[in-house]
Amino acid sequence: MNQTTVPYSTARLHELAQLLIGNVRELAQAGWTPATSSNFSHRLDDQHAAITVSGRDKGRLVEDDIMVVDFDGRPVGRQLRPSAETLLHTQLYRRYPEIGCVLHTHSPVQTIASRLFAGQGKIHLEGYELLKAFEGNTTHEMAIEVPVFANTQDMNVLAAQVDALLDKQCMWGYLIDGHGLYAWGRNMAEARRHLEAFEFLLHCELELRKLRATL
Repeated sequence: MNQTTVPYSTARLHELAQLLIGNVRELAQAGWTPATSSNFSHRLDDQHAAITVSGRDKGRLVEDDIMVVDFDGRPVGRQLRPSAETLLHTQLYRRYPEIGCVLHTHSPVQTIASRLFAGQGKIHLEGYELLKAFEGNTTHEMAIEVPVFANTQDMNVLAAQVDALLDKQCMWGYLIDGHGLYAWGRNMAEARRHLEAFEFLLHCELELRKLRATL
């Protein structure tokens, strides 16, 4: 496909495909993307995003497994099927011009935490040094609330619920009950940092809960 037939830079798409493939492979090796689950994207320009094609093994992605969508979640350039959760990516790109990357994983820690705290609708994280990993935070003397949304196959409903909460609080990510974690950042490095910080903090909360039960 030559440059004149698509409304985005194919050179930039190639660059982002390699970035996504390399990082997603590492996340797959960590066991965070089982059974073709999870989805990943990167802003391509001010109207498009590069995103993983639905149903692909994330540990074996190739460049053809990265497609382009507009910010309404519609395929552009190639009529492939994007992730069913594409709207959860594109709503962030549309709302926040500074967001450059969105990562969604299904680690056991993330999924267990989502189930355990679903009834509360959030996870309270306070006093951890690693809270400073989140962009804009400069001290451990703070607390954040990680939302836990009910799972649904209706992405329009879920996207609307996320939007409503984004109106009310600062967020670096959220959980979906029985599902996994969404995290984002200005670029891949920042999104990875946020994702890994959430994983660590959620693991600490689960371990503390088990220890307290034995005391």
